[in-house]
Amino acid sequence: MMRLEQIDHVALRCASPEATKEWYVSTLGFEHVFPGQESSSPIFLRLGSTFITLFPQKENQPPLANGQAWHLALRATTYADFRSAQTELQARGVAFQFRDHEIAHSVYFSDPDGFLLEITTYDIPKHEKESKPAERGAAADGGGT
Repeated sequence: MMRLEQIDHVALRCASPEATKEWYVSTLGFEHVFPGQESSSPIFLRLGSTFITLFPQKENQPPLANGQAWHLALRATTYADFRSAQTELQARGVAFQFRDHEIAHSVYFSDPDGFLLEITTYDIPKHEKESKPAERGAAADGGGT
């Protein structure tokens, strides 16, 4: 059996890796790691032990249609953190859609390149089992910025 530690990174193709980097850093709190790399290198972002690498979209290359990369889920440890994340998304004008998965609550939204993101928590207080999402003004269409 192979001895693997964890998922190292998710690679994303972006219309503008620099703009996408700024969005992940300012909106979701990712850290830009390995700055100063050659411009031909991907941009590396980190949140905890999760890395995302941002590559430029290749000219004349349509997005992959195989549907295998569906979305990236980020975990909020506490329900308070989950509610705070919703408030922050709302403040930044990011539309999101709430889902009650019974074992978890999640919100879904898109990054600037249309990649589906999820913030989820398994820390659902008993009084929140049939809860609605935090109050928000952003449309709940699952769209992004």
